[in-house]
Amino acid sequence: MTQAELEKLLTDFKSGNADISEVIQAFQKSPFEDLGFAKVDLHRGIRTRSAEVIYGQGKSSAQIESIVTTMLAHGESRILITRLAENTADVLAAKFEHFTYHPNAHVAIIGDMPTPDGNGPVIVATGGTTDIPVAEEAALTLEYLGNSVIRIFDIGIAGLHRVLKYLDTLCTAQVIVAVAGMEGALPSVLAGLVSCPVIAVPTSVGYGASFHGVTALLAMLNSCASGVSVVNIDNGFGAAFQASEINHLKIKP
Repeated sequence: MTQAELEKLLTDFKSGNADISEVIQAFQKSPFEDLGFAKVDLHRGIRTRSAEVIYGQGKSSAQIESIVTTMLAHGESRILITRLAENTADVLAAKFEHFTYHPNAHVAIIGDMPTPDGNGPVIVATGGTTDIPVAEEAALTLEYLGNSVIRIFDIGIAGLHRVLKYLDTLCTAQVIVAVAGMEGALPSVLAGLVSCPVIAVPTSVGYGASFHGVTALLAMLNSCASGVSVVNIDNGFGAAFQASEINHLKIKP
């Protein structure tokens, strides 16, 4: 059950359109189910607005199938799986309906995407074409979490005119997720041009001294531009989740 579904149930109960037994049943469900190899968090949607996401790397198809089956049995209608290998996705696709796999991002989604309900668009920008797989993980996660996403790829600062061409669009964003490898300068440039938060994602793209993304990570952590936050190397999912939380903040009266 999600937070929104719980709110609806309580509202229905308050207005007399739901029985007390329905409310009790909702809370009587165990907060997690122990599968031995995994303890599936069934109340995360109530606590954090989003159900548990399955990290696919290192899990067998049988383990993922069991976790998905448990989540579906407890009312989840939409499930996100990240870092999922294509051969594992092929096995799962034969098991579940409405299963969509995005090989470039290694992301699978079970169920339909929600209607965007964030405060505005989130832009996912990359320095280069090689950064796109990480950016797509971020973009798909954002869409899964109910955000309208604008993708702007390959605007690295080696050709600064490419950034300036999209400046009007960049200024419409509520949040920007900037994905870059090499020297990782793109987030700093963007943060100096726009008034929204910029979430920097270093990627493991580059030659030897890039140290598989460490150089970009340190450059982003040392950004001189205000409003830049940084996630771990290649962590498009983490950046997207943070961006979605920002995009769904409501101004309290």
